[in-house]
Amino acid sequence: MSKKVSLAKAPKTPKADKFQTPRGVHDVLPDDHAYFTVIKKIIRHRARQAGFRRISTPIFESKNLFIRSVGGQTDLIEKELYTFQTKKDGEEFALKPEGTAGIVRSFIQHGMNQLPQPVELFYIEPFFRHDRPQKGRYRQFHQFGFEVIGESDPGIDAQIIQVAHFIHQDLGIASKLKLQINTIGCSKCREKFTNQLRDYFIGKERNLCANCVRRLEENPLRILDCKGEDCQILASNAPKFENVICDECKDHHKKVLELLDSVDIEYNENPQLVRGLDYYSRTVFEFWDESEGAQNSVGGGGRYDGLVEQLGGNSTAACGYAGGMERIIAHMKDFRILAPDKDQIDVFVAQLGFEAKKVALQLLTALREEGVHALGALGKASMKDQLGKADKFNVKYALILGEVEVREGKVILRDMASGVQEVIPIGKSVEKVIKKLGKKSLDKYDPSKDLKKDRTVRPEEELLIRD
Repeated sequence: MSKKVSLAKAPKTPKADKFQTPRGVHDVLPDDHAYFTVIKKIIRHRARQAGFRRISTPIFESKNLFIRSVGGQTDLIEKELYTFQTKKDGEEFALKPEGTAGIVRSFIQHGMNQLPQPVELFYIEPFFRHDRPQKGRYRQFHQFGFEVIGESDPGIDAQIIQVAHFIHQDLGIASKLKLQINTIGCSKCREKFTNQLRDYFIGKERNLCANCVRRLEENPLRILDCKGEDCQILASNAPKFENVICDECKDHHKKVLELLDSVDIEYNENPQLVRGLDYYSRTVFEFWDESEGAQNSVGGGGRYDGLVEQLGGNSTAACGYAGGMERIIAHMKDFRILAPDKDQIDVFVAQLGFEAKKVALQLLTALREEGVHALGALGKASMKDQLGKADKFNVKYALILGEVEVREGKVILRDMASGVQEVIPIGKSVEKVIKKLGKKSLDKYDPSKDLKKDRTVRPEEELLIRD
């Protein structure tokens, strides 16, 4: 009698993790990259026109840099900063949440005060904030910005606003945005105003949100910027800054507005606009979506005359602006503005057989050198599969090669839209394709026109020449 053998159940194979992007960040897919590309192109164009030069600062900096510049009691520092420590000595760093602090640090570190003043810089960078993800607010986001360091004239404030306005016009969204502008005065003005605000809000704490109760002690000015309904109602009846502003700050603001008037930039004077970072002084401004207001600002900036000195440099006036690229893209899509698709494939080269593959590679090379966007399937797929792939890429023309065509020195040129085919000599195929596409569709670039050899003999090279 045979014994029953107990078979243990085979352990279940664990399912592979289905990895996703972390909450609050996202992939920039090719379709959206088309928007990023055109935005960057317009920013670079406007920057060059106005004399700005590009700068990039590290993705992370000392945590203390942001505490000293942005303000230790701001939401950005208390809630939104991504921080980490080095394993060896515990030095604290932070992923950069905004651009101005790092640029001012760089200005001081590299002695840019010795350059012709003012120094005009622009950037296009990713930034990081541990914010609550929602529409238009991400934990990794992209901003562009302009900084002018070394000049206190109100013309600088107007110029930066104008450059931002031109970019909005170029992108087709200016009509949807309204410039909000205010002055928060110098440090002496703000001290007087802060005392008045504190006196006004004390006793009204039960009508303030929890954040504003804390702000009442730390920085009452920021209560004016709160988006809570009850806080806004109280703020609308608070003392007005215009009652304490000094004559110099008042004159600066008046001139900024007059300069904006002179170039026909419309604005709304908004006495409750203060911006969220402590380094601002005098001019502050934002571009708001007229339909959604402050909840969907595409960017803002202002003057920060005390920041260079605060971070260890000499007393230096400065002004800047930063715009959110994801928010701008959202507005462009709302307006049904399409980004140009520079990735369109115009020609597909299909082949069968190894000899045909050689000629196909030669044709692809020649087409690309002439500026044609060309793709070829150089694997072992059938002709049907290759032409099916060409259809998926929505190409205009296909060049078809087999062993017979190669022996006869010919290639089949197919119009993919109509299906009409013609047999032409291989040697004439590139010329024929270019004629059909038109020279305007060619994407030609000659690096030698941009890259020039420095003919200056450096001191160390001069010694080698002598030796």
